[in-house]
Amino acid sequence: MKMKMMLIIAFVLMLSISTAKCSRRDGERILASSCKPSGFLKGNSHECNRRHNSECCKSGEKYPQYKCSPRVTEKTKATLSLNGFDRNEDGGGPSECDGKYHKNSELVVALSTGWYAGGSRCHKQIQINNPGNGRSVKAMVVDECDSFSGCDKVHDFQPPCANNIVDASPAVWKALGVDDKDAGLMSITWSDA
Repeated sequence: MKMKMMLIIAFVLMLSISTAKCSRRDGERILASSCKPSGFLKGNSHECNRRHNSECCKSGEKYPQYKCSPRVTEKTKATLSLNGFDRNEDGGGPSECDGKYHKNSELVVALSTGWYAGGSRCHKQIQINNPGNGRSVKAMVVDECDSFSGCDKVHDFQPPCANNIVDASPAVWKALGVDDKDAGLMSITWSDA
């Protein structure tokens, strides 16, 4: 009976892991939360800009694709990742909202596809909160962290973003009290400002 219970627990753990979503930044598992994958993208191996610990696509690997993100509330749980928005940075091409590059000193972010909502948040401010130290900052949405497409030149050969990403410039990390050299992925909350 004890062995049967251990097998059931092992099965539940394996099922939980298999339904986890792979993050764009470093392969850390993140639960997909309130929306399900729209499909899977087959990886195409190529070198990408790893300046901010970006993950490059791997040939043959399947990456979940999302058109949705968790519902936005006054304290939307999200994962903060680090991104460069300037030319030749790991963010790929110019920002979707204005077709421009942005300096790392600017308080700017890209949101996962569902939260980007077809550009409806472009040039609007969001409030980002660091629950670890209580600091917060307002940042402007300038780009989409594409949760559906990736593994191509346009996306710097990086996999699609998870569906719960706020991809932030080094200035945002600094304002939240985190040195961008220590940045990777961080749990935050955010809301429309």
